[in-house]
Amino acid sequence: MQWLGLVIRFVVSALVLIVASWLSPGFMVRGGVTGALIAAVVIAVLGYIAEALLGERISPQNRGLVGFITAAVVIYLAQFVIPGLLSVSIVGALISAFIIGIIDAFVPTVLR
Repeated sequence: MQWLGLVIRFVVSALVLIVASWLSPGFMVRGGVTGALIAAVVIAVLGYIAEALLGERISPQNRGLVGFITAAVVIYLAQFVIPGLLSVSIVGALISAFIIGIIDAFVPTVLR
């Protein structure tokens, strides 16, 4: 059952990335749903690494300014891991982190 929850989490995250790419200038996900799924996995791994290195206070769930900036940096750095699928400007990373934060407040992507 844990695998099903994990798959659902990444599908929801991919859909959130697609919506954010529609709404955010400077943030583009290529490759459709497959590209968004890959981007969601890369962003989740980079976020996990950032949280492991910097501690839980940078977690996006804390909703603080540090968590917001960290989410924007993670989104920006993800484009270098998957250069063909994700294109992000600095402003696009900030706007998309804000949009993803708002969407996550209504449709949480973290398993509770």
